[in-house]
Amino acid sequence: MSTVLVIGMGNMGERLAYRLAEGGRVQRLVLAGRSVETVEAIAGAAASISDCVVEPVTVNATRQDEVADLLTRTRPDLVVQCAAVRGPWALAGREDAAASAVLSAGLALQLPYQLPAVLAVMRATRDAGYTGPVANLSFPDVTGPVLARLGLAPTLGLGNAAMIQLRCRAALRAARSDAGVPRIRIIGHHSQLLGAMLSREPADPADRCMVFLGEDGQRDDKLAYQAPPITRSQRYNEVTAAAAIPALHALLPGAAPLRCSTAAPGGLPGGYPVRINDGAVTLDLPPGVDRAESIAFNEKQARGDGVEHIDSNGTVHFASEARDAVAGLDPGLADPLPVADLEERARLLDALLV
Repeated sequence: MSTVLVIGMGNMGERLAYRLAEGGRVQRLVLAGRSVETVEAIAGAAASISDCVVEPVTVNATRQDEVADLLTRTRPDLVVQCAAVRGPWALAGREDAAASAVLSAGLALQLPYQLPAVLAVMRATRDAGYTGPVANLSFPDVTGPVLARLGLAPTLGLGNAAMIQLRCRAALRAARSDAGVPRIRIIGHHSQLLGAMLSREPADPADRCMVFLGEDGQRDDKLAYQAPPITRSQRYNEVTAAAAIPALHALLPGAAPLRCSTAAPGGLPGGYPVRINDGAVTLDLPPGVDRAESIAFNEKQARGDGVEHIDSNGTVHFASEARDAVAGLDPGLADPLPVADLEERARLLDALLV
């Protein structure tokens, strides 16, 4: 009997819970979040639309000891990490100076909100002796590399490159509905996702995500920007969920192998084509595509999210554009960010974003 533990019952955690419940691949679904009322309501809905056993539990995902205890008690086959201190849409619609500055600096400036939960979860897996797969939804293109520096990389990330793959598929179907869709492989970073969702091709061709078609890997980078545009909103989360479910199903015991594109496999920066087989995730690069060059491409694109580089100890250095964006608000927001300073930096953000 396969058991999936979903941690974090925000908008994305709820969407994934329903899709996992309905998918017929999960026999037992454990839903964990901070709010008793919210978790129980989502669990009730999930149980009503499926035949799987759904268990609501409360947990503070930033508390390593609570998560370790939860892992020991539930013994999941797969952990889906969706929790964050503040979600990436928390500042959406705000036009005040503080929020505008933080948003323009890139999502990496919000690492104090995105990293603590997944850091606690990965430390908890070590404490609990959990060796199964962990799929991370919390800004994986950047949190994954930070965690990898600490020896705590999740199995893979969700969304981003997988979403770009779906956008390419939609563009191909619209252009040639009577023809089959070839294999699509994506190398790209979260920083490039918005352009693909809005169908806005970057001015510099070097900043396009890489799109490879067919087994021979024919390049067609423009394809990522040719699907019908989607206005920026939490509607994107529906695409995220659709992109995530195949990878989650493939990570379950006894699942068939899957070839897809996804974010941060093994903590690599950005997204890549992968093979998922028997719980293992390996790169599935097109012929002639170099691994080191692919990683270097995504490291360069991380600048669009505000990242200059990440030290070997996980300290994040912010790009000059991010530093300039918040210089008039509080320059300390873009000081190098060691993992040990996450809580303090989150308090600074909180004080400025009240």
